Amino acid sequence: MIAKLKELLGIKPAPNYNELLQEGGMIIDVRTKAEFSNGHIKGSKNIPLQALPSNLNKLKKDKPIITCCASGMRSASAKSMLKSNGFSNVYNGGSWARLNSQIS
Repeated sequence: MIAKLKELLGIKPAPNYNELLQEGGMIIDVRTKAEFSNGHIKGSKNIPLQALPSNLNKLKKDKPIITCCASGMRSASAKSMLKSNGFSNVYNGGSWARLNSQIS
């Protein structure tokens, strides 16, 4: 019963970020360059949110994309932007610090 209710509400289990990265996934950090330079996930790519529309051609639509930022707000916007531009395998990783603690 609870599983059916979650399905109806669109509540899904948290993605396994390590698996997504093993599948060739990419972490896109949408914070400013200054924020990124003060700390980031090793191997992540910094594309500030305002620059994302002009950098879509640098991303692969057939690979998982995990967005992150300082709190999860900008990364949610980035996920929405990517989805509306034909990227289907996109995940909001939320805060970069939290996401960093979830990957190995």
